[in-house]
Amino acid sequence: MIRRLYDWTLSLADSPHALWALAAIAFMESSFFPIPPDILMIPMILARPSRAWLIAIVALAASVLGGILGYYIGAALFDVIGKPLLEFYGKTAEADIFAQRFNDWGGWAVLIAGVTPFPFKVITIMSGWTGMNFAVFLISAIIARGLRFFVVAALLWKFGAPIRDFIERRLGLMFTLFSILLVGSYFLVKFL
Repeated sequence: MIRRLYDWTLSLADSPHALWALAAIAFMESSFFPIPPDILMIPMILARPSRAWLIAIVALAASVLGGILGYYIGAALFDVIGKPLLEFYGKTAEADIFAQRFNDWGGWAVLIAGVTPFPFKVITIMSGWTGMNFAVFLISAIIARGLRFFVVAALLWKFGAPIRDFIERRLGLMFTLFSILLVGSYFLVKFL
């Protein structure tokens, strides 16, 4: 099923309405869809490198708007479904402790999930569920998604098709390693 969804998403890159398709995929991926917008961005930029920055802007704007929907889903569904279940099982205090810990580091969680292969939708929904400060969420999402999409656009614009394999197979790993180094550096500075 995922492979068919992937192939269908990829086929949208050839559509005359590819920018709209990219916006829809980026929006949905930030709140519930399993396929990342990079799948569309890569062939679209390779086909028309002069539009690389426009494609990155569309992906960024739609992804952040989808993240806002994910935040709302986390906030609204928690009140309707999650909270009564936690109260029934007597786990409200544990959930409150988790929410506080998540929110202490939430901006970092949004930044890291926004640039790494970690599903961004999980963090957007958790941000709403834990009641993360919306401004912190929004700023972190804009920075993270902007970094991710503009790095992809810049690499494709500059190097073209030869960089495609690196982006598809290794860029997520590079972002993950960068995030680990960034967080590790923070802890070294703070605790040494």
